[in-house]
Amino acid sequence: MRTYLDCYPCFLRQALEAARQLGADERKQKIVLERVLELLRGIELSSTPPQIGDRVHRLVREELGSSDPYRAFKESATREALALLPRLRNAVRESADPLDTAVRLSIAGNIIDAGIRGSYELWPTVERVLSQPFAVEDLDALRERLARVPLLLYLADNAGETVFDRVLITALGVPVVYAVKGAPILNDATLEDARMAGVDREAQLLSTGSDAPGTILGRCSERFRQEFADAQLVIAKGQGNYETLSTQGSKVFFLLQAKCPVIARDLGVPVGSIVLRQGGGSDGSVADRSR
Repeated sequence: MRTYLDCYPCFLRQALEAARQLGADERKQKIVLERVLELLRGIELSSTPPQIGDRVHRLVREELGSSDPYRAFKESATREALALLPRLRNAVRESADPLDTAVRLSIAGNIIDAGIRGSYELWPTVERVLSQPFAVEDLDALRERLARVPLLLYLADNAGETVFDRVLITALGVPVVYAVKGAPILNDATLEDARMAGVDREAQLLSTGSDAPGTILGRCSERFRQEFADAQLVIAKGQGNYETLSTQGSKVFFLLQAKCPVIARDLGVPVGSIVLRQGGGSDGSVADRSR
């Protein structure tokens, strides 16, 4: 997905919020914003938002001298989500369609996103998503794929959201390799965050080898790229993974809430929609959603 001009204010806001997370004074915040503005002047719109975000947040980390500005945010979100884990598991256990419920819960967890303006309420979001109609729903296609693969690759998004992913992983019925960032970026999950959430009890953990937002394959380790190439089924969580992998073929299924107007427009859905979308065919065609 290409970058739109509407993305530029968001890059600046994220940079400012990262500076404030670390308690930078106003002078330092201004320096950060000036450097980001200078960077954005030379950016080509043909780049994806995560490619630009990678450069923005690398600059911010260098300027502020911190490798993980969102450490406290991630730990708090994970603790909050873990407190809900028994209720989440119970919702799946009591469901007439456990996979549908588990998918919805995983998508509900996608509300935990430091890259989007505003706060969130976790349990009210769960209740909303459990009853909300899908704007795009390729669940039948996902079921069909699950029935014929030996394992799947699951691309994580944010810390805290990882707890919701645990619930879906146990409902998938096949072994899972769970891929997280190689180093901190925004509030994206790393190996440390995944272990705090207990995902290592449900799946094999794997680092992408990259600290860029989304999954920029050219920035990932050779091991991860081989895992991605070999995978017959990939679940990709969140907006960043949609932005970077939307052209990677029909084996990829995107699970997300459309929180950003730009991404909602690209998907053709209203802001606030819940989405389970199969990627286009390997020949670039749109996946068949008539099944």
